[in-house]
Amino acid sequence: MRIKQTMISDDELATTADIPRSVPGVGPLASTMLIGEMPERGQITSERAAALTGLASISHDSGAMRGKRAIGSGRRLLRHVIFQAALVAGRHNPVLKAFADRLRAAGKPHKVVITAVARKLVTIVNALCKFRQKWATHQLEKYSCSAYALNAHRS
Repeated sequence: MRIKQTMISDDELATTADIPRSVPGVGPLASTMLIGEMPERGQITSERAAALTGLASISHDSGAMRGKRAIGSGRRLLRHVIFQAALVAGRHNPVLKAFADRLRAAGKPHKVVITAVARKLVTIVNALCKFRQKWATHQLEKYSCSAYALNAHRS
């Protein structure tokens, strides 16, 4: 309750909270966690944002052996909340739903699909925070659902 009051009373914080909250699939808890646990958002690259949330794949390679990729490290609590948001976004966000459906059609396992959606969700929120913009489906659809394209469009 105190966090909500603080966010409402501070205009800068309220404006910042509206940006991730505008993305379909990101609720009040995920938005608050992104603001509280990832103060660097909008100032870092998408790769760094994925690493900070623990969504970057870590290789287990040694010499000629190529091991399985896994996610880990990063901010564990934030990663768990982003996974829940990714489950919702993968069903209700038209851009991320198309992305998830494409991965499922390619035969990817459920956890791989959710991890990819979560990573793309963090990438999109990071790009939106960078440019201080709210979600606009037509912008991302125009540029093939890529936050990288949003960055290129703004440059």
